[in-house]
Formats: sequence, structure tokens, C-alpha cells
Amino acid sequence: MSTTELVVVGVASGLAMLAKSATGLGYPLIAIPILAPLTGIETAVAVVTLPNAAANMLVGWRTRHARSESRDVPVLSATSAVGAVFGAFILVSAPERPLLLVLAATVLLFVIRSLWFEEFSLSPAAGRRGSPLVGAATGLMQGAVGVSGPIIGSWLYAYRLPRDAYIFSLSVLFLLAGAAQIATLASIGAYSGDRLTASAVGLGPVLAVLPAGEHLRARLSGPQFDRAVLALLAASGATLVIRALAG
Repeated sequence: MSTTELVVVGVASGLAMLAKSATGLGYPLIAIPILAPLTGIETAVAVVTLPNAAANMLVGWRTRHARSESRDVPVLSATSAVGAVFGAFILVSAPERPLLLVLAATVLLFVIRSLWFEEFSLSPAAGRRGSPLVGAATGLMQGAVGVSGPIIGSWLYAYRLPRDAYIFSLSVLFLLAGAAQIATLASIGAYSGDRLTASAVGLGPVLAVLPAGEHLRARLSGPQFDRAVLALLAASGATLVIRALAG
């Protein structure tokens, strides 16, 4: 990769980590659209996987105190890991446009419904019933297009979890699905020397920006945090539509 591309990787990683550490969402949602026009979608997804895993590990560890308030994490984690394996093969063999459009439509409809019905929430029973399917869809999209936050972020938002429990749940789920994705990509030779170098460049901003994101999170009230999450989900839906149409 050129020096310019590596600089862009670093900037994208820093911006993505700021959103990730503040809201639990945003690393691939922000980093991949910045990198893809320069590197192509397959390279962007591969480059982002390793710093994204580090980001999820750090944020999950820092919010582990809230794990007792989380819901359905084991089921969601197991099914998302299975889905990620299949999604990684789709990444290198199938067109992404139909997946992106379906994902974008689902997310935008959820955001509209959440804004229209502010108290919309899922009961524990409904969450248990839907978790296996949602987990599998999350992993599939993570492996196929490198972005799963819109699905699982919307689902867990409807649980109305406390802020740190929401962030902890997302981080654990992203970490496990991402680990399955990384293993699958490695097994099919997706990590070239250039891609590994770019991933290493992306790790520095993950560590450097973490405190700033946590400071921002602490300053957000409950309603402000909810609005920030919905804004990120809406932005991700719009970005996915643009990415699909431009591709």
C-alpha cells in the first residue's frame, strides 16, 4: 500500500474508534466506507478486521461490569460466529449489492419505527425467540460485507438495555463474529503482506482514541446516547444505500 493509503487507514481507524468507544457501534460502519474507494471492498474488509477485533476486545473489557445486565449474548454469539463463516465465503464469491440494499432497508425502517414509537421495545420472551435468527444474520453480514452493526445494533437497541450493558453486548458479539471471520479469511489466503501492514497501522489509533471516546460516552445523557445510536444507525443505512448504488 502507498503512504497515502496508510495515512487514510490511520485516520479512518481513529474516527471509527471514537464512535465505537462512545456508542458501541461504528468501527466498520465508518472505516470501511472511507477505505473502500481507495482499496476496494474486499481489501477494506480484510484490513479492518484486525483493528476492529482489538477495538471490541478493549471496549468489551472496559464495560465488563455491565455483563449481568445483558441479554441473550451466548445465543447471539454462537449463531453469529456460524453466520460469519458462511459470510466470509460470500465475500469472495458473490455480489454484495442485494445484501447491502436489504440491510439498508431493514435498518432505516427500524430507525423510522424507533423515532415514531419511542417506547418500542422487545420483551425477554420475544428476544429469546428471535435471537438465533438475528445472530446468524449478524454474522452473515459481518463476513460478507464487513458490516453487521446495523442488524445487531438495532436488535439490542430494542432491548432497551442500560448504556454500558448495550455496549458490552455489542462488543462481545462483534468480537466473536469477527474472530470467526478472521479465521475464515486467513484460511482462504485473504491476508497479504500489504493488508497486514495496513491493519497494523490501524491498531495505533484504536489505542490512542479509546480514552477520548470513553470521555464522550460519559458526557452523554440517556436520551442523548439513544439519539447518538439512532443517528449512527441512520447514517449507516444511508451509507449502505450509497455503497450499493455506487458499486
